[in-house]
Amino acid sequence: MGPLIDVPALNARLAAGQHTVLLDVRWVLGDPNGREQYLDGHLPGAVFVDLATELAAPADPSRGRHPLPSAADFQETARRWGISNGDTVVAYDNNGNMAAARLWWMLRNAGFREAYLLDGGLAAWRAAGLQEDTGPVEAAVGNVSFEVPFDGGGRMPPIDAAAAAGWPASGILLDARAGERYRGEFEPIDPRAGHIPGALSAPTTENVDGDGRFLPPDLLQSRFESLGISHDVPVAVYCGSGVTAAHEVAALEIAGFRAALYPGSFSEWSNNPELPVAAGGGPIGDAAARGGSVAL
Repeated sequence: MGPLIDVPALNARLAAGQHTVLLDVRWVLGDPNGREQYLDGHLPGAVFVDLATELAAPADPSRGRHPLPSAADFQETARRWGISNGDTVVAYDNNGNMAAARLWWMLRNAGFREAYLLDGGLAAWRAAGLQEDTGPVEAAVGNVSFEVPFDGGGRMPPIDAAAAAGWPASGILLDARAGERYRGEFEPIDPRAGHIPGALSAPTTENVDGDGRFLPPDLLQSRFESLGISHDVPVAVYCGSGVTAAHEVAALEIAGFRAALYPGSFSEWSNNPELPVAAGGGPIGDAAARGGSVAL
């Protein structure tokens, strides 16, 4: 089974009493009100996940805005959400799974196999007219023990800046941010504008339809093949801080391709003045790589 579960399948699981850990990752860049929105309405039994504090270590210019937490910290947090060995976990948000995919990726990377994204997220649940609850949910502490130290390799291997720098020489490095950020026309948060030299623009928003559901596998396959991706070419993905890049990894998996993720992403890269930044429409037409910092 791939990364997704749809609303009818999840509703059937819940109606049949099949134990399912529901995790609500209500987070959007620049919006600090995720928990309040969760409290106003969420899937029955869903536990709130704070992306900034539970899916990331404190921001560090040398590691990016959302560094991966330690494996021990993540395991402790997952137990607090109520996850035990053998459970089925479904994560969702209200933004096309752009944030929830980070949790999916982290669980899968830690060796937890039964982790899924609710296709379409909260919007799809609401469109089906299904029940919501309000207020907080406190889960009974679980006993999950992850198989691998995901910060040191894992099942969904992360890469570092050195690997990202050399990746375009023998593979394809995808930039999952908006096209204007890739081209260096607009940079709202990181210290330099542009992209990692050699990377291809592949905005995450193009993985979903107007309702926030992932495109069908054949359309995603066509999309990525048009960028030169095949089973013979190594693929890696980055974004601003390693959050929406996980969504692209999920889309690639739906399309039948495996990809590595650069967790530090551009927030780490652009904070290192020794690393070059390119601007323009693509690797062939990049402006000269430039070092130093650019004021926002």
